[in-house]
Amino acid sequence: MLIELILSLLCGILAGAISGLIPGIHINLVGALLISLSASWFISIPPIYLVVFIVSMAITHTFIDFIPSIFLGCPDTDTALSVLPGHELLKKGLGYEAIMLTAYGGIAAIIILVIIFFPAIKLLPPVYSTIESFIPYILILVSLLLILLEKKKLSALFVLIVTGILGLIILNIDMKEPLLPLLTGLFGGSMLILSIKNKTTIPKQKITTPSKSNLFKPILGAALASPICCFLPGVGSGQAAVIGNLISRTDRKGFLVLLGATNIIGMGFSFISLYAISKTRTGAALAIKEIMGTLSIESIILILIAVVISGVISFFLTKKLAVIFSTKINKINYTFLSFITLIFLIEIVFLISGFLGLVCLIVSTLTGILCISFNVKRVNMMGCLLIPVIIYYFF
Repeated sequence: MLIELILSLLCGILAGAISGLIPGIHINLVGALLISLSASWFISIPPIYLVVFIVSMAITHTFIDFIPSIFLGCPDTDTALSVLPGHELLKKGLGYEAIMLTAYGGIAAIIILVIIFFPAIKLLPPVYSTIESFIPYILILVSLLLILLEKKKLSALFVLIVTGILGLIILNIDMKEPLLPLLTGLFGGSMLILSIKNKTTIPKQKITTPSKSNLFKPILGAALASPICCFLPGVGSGQAAVIGNLISRTDRKGFLVLLGATNIIGMGFSFISLYAISKTRTGAALAIKEIMGTLSIESIILILIAVVISGVISFFLTKKLAVIFSTKINKINYTFLSFITLIFLIEIVFLISGFLGLVCLIVSTLTGILCISFNVKRVNMMGCLLIPVIIYYFF
């Protein structure tokens, strides 16, 4: 059994590395695909091996997903906020440092998860039962907070409302994986088209190790803010990172550390909340629920072990891949690479969501370009999820 578990973990790390490097692929989409495959291809595999595979894949994907976000400018919802500070460092020849900052945040988050794991299991049920009825009002407060943090508050409000309306429309269309064209267009296609239009060039990258002296504040902010993700639907690690930065003010490099940490803590907490309150906040947790149903204490401990081992391996894998990307990226025509990436995303959307998905991708991309022109934080475009969730709770 031990050999099978180790093989499941290693296969999950490999799968997570591949999915993390594919531009525009979100772990929730991968989770949905695994759910459908588990009823056919994986029917003969014992559920516990699939769970270890999914956990290690999700953690690895979350580490490596920053590489296409920063080097290719093609983020998903969890890495969208890394584009601006990450690209600034990339254009200064510090793309490797940008990736490693997120990786340092991720490995620190693994340590935090180990420390808070068992207290969180005990505390989540009573806390959740207390605030459950207030969730829509808390989501409204989060939305207002995002607007109030902007200098251009009316522009931020406009972006939140426009993307919210877009989300309401697309999420109520009968098609497969509506989130794929919605989020790919808003956060991926829009950035790629602007990159092509501006003919972005990437300078030679330096392999410089970032300073570890300024890690405490962003990691503290992540530890305090990330648990809200397990309570609030529609609130992801991006919003948690903004709140974490409010709690523990940091600079742009520190924000990359904070974002790397919130992503991993958010993923880890999705497994904890699945066990403690039977709520799924990520595609990976949903896939585990579909496969296993109710988790036992032995299963959740095994999940923690898989998180720790895959997290440590993923840190060093991210470091190696960051070196490869840093040494090759300036030798490639970045405009052409952006164009190829855009074509690839179009093909993925068409294959998964069909012609209707393609139409939604075009509309989402144009909306993303419009919203970016207002020069407000891209996290305001998460209105595409926040507003539909708020309306769902009230109606």
